[in-house]
Order: sequence, then structure tokens, then C-alpha cells
Amino acid sequence: MTNMRPPSKNVLLKVVILGDGGVGKSCLMNRFVSNFFDANSFHTIGVEFLNKDIQVDNERFTLQIWDTAGQERFKALRTPFYRGSDICLLAYAVDDKASFKALIQWREEFLKYYDIKADRFPFIVVGTKNDLPVAKRQVTSEEVSEWCQEHNVTAFIETSAKTSENVYEAFALAVKQWQKLEKCTERELRAQGQDTIDLTKGVNLRANTNRFCCIGSNNNSSMMHDDDDYPN
Repeated sequence: MTNMRPPSKNVLLKVVILGDGGVGKSCLMNRFVSNFFDANSFHTIGVEFLNKDIQVDNERFTLQIWDTAGQERFKALRTPFYRGSDICLLAYAVDDKASFKALIQWREEFLKYYDIKADRFPFIVVGTKNDLPVAKRQVTSEEVSEWCQEHNVTAFIETSAKTSENVYEAFALAVKQWQKLEKCTERELRAQGQDTIDLTKGVNLRANTNRFCCIGSNNNSSMMHDDDDYPN
């Protein structure tokens, strides 16, 4: 007999990448989605998004990854896209101390326009340009770990879009953090008497809980670009 059970659907997750212009957000996304690196790529103007299928812990996901412009003049263009996000990657460059210090402003901007509390959302800190020589580094992993602990961010990873080091791992780590939060939320809702929860329907369960207790096809669409400097 033929098995008539429909195939399981991918869970769609909206992932937003935030950070100063030039840190390599577009290169990080393009390396992950297309395994492509261009040292002469352009600054994003407004927003750009790409889709990528990924499997984590035997569960299939389609990541809709939004790369946002880092320049202040594009703030009005990017902030409407924050709502509905499932994951936020906060990106800085290891050779740019200012981009690391700016993470707090990026996090606050996201929380303000998403209108959600920090302890209900999975932030991931991603260092870029990890291939650069030690002599060019301005930010140490110890500094980042301390920052994450201070701001209740549970995941941090360094990457290089140029060499592809840890790029896939960064997005897989982000999905794992989302999984942990959703499983925790599911347990809380069950405890409140809601026995049936379907995570494939895209319901934002975090809106119904009071705390963050625990830590396909490749379709794409893009908007405009401007020039950039070595953004891996």
C-alpha cells in the first residue's frame, strides 16, 4: 500500500541580521545561502532577503534571512521588517571595536521596534572577519563573552565569510537557540492547559509567555545595494 501521509513541512523562521555597515552581513548571508564570497560586494541599501533550507536535530527549517542596511539614514527602511522575526543575529567585525560597541544600540533598536522584552527573544552574537591576523583584531572573544553574559545573550560565535569558517554553524546555532526557547514555551503553555501546539503554523508563542526560561528551495529576493569594503 502507498503511504498517503503528507510529507512534513519545513518550519519557516525569519532571521534578521543587524550590525554596522561594512561588518560583512551581506557576505555572511551570501556565503551561507549560495556558498559565495565577493570581497568587492556592496553595502545594502534598505533590506535584502534570501531563503535557505537547513536541517537541525532532525527537524527541517526554511530560514528567511533579512540583511538590513547598517547606516543610520536607512533606519526608517529597516525597522518595519523587525516585527515577526524569530531570530536576531547581532554582527560585529573583529577588527572594528566601534562595531562591537554598537551592538547594544542595535539590540535596543530591535527590541523597541519589535516591541518585545529581551528575555523573550533569542539573540545570537556573530563576529565576522575571523580570518584576519591576530595583530588586526580589536575585539577579543573574552570581551564578547562578558558582553553576552551582561546582556543575557546565550550564544556567541566567530565566523569568516571569506574562508566559510563557522558560517553554517552560526545559523545552525541560531536555530538551536530558537528550538530551546520554543520547547520551553511549549512546556509552559501545556502547564497552562493548552495541550495542542503546532509550531509549523508560525504562531509567535513568545507573546503568550512571561519569561525566556531556557536557553525546500533556495528562493531569494533582493533590494538595492551600494559599495562596501572587504565585508566578510
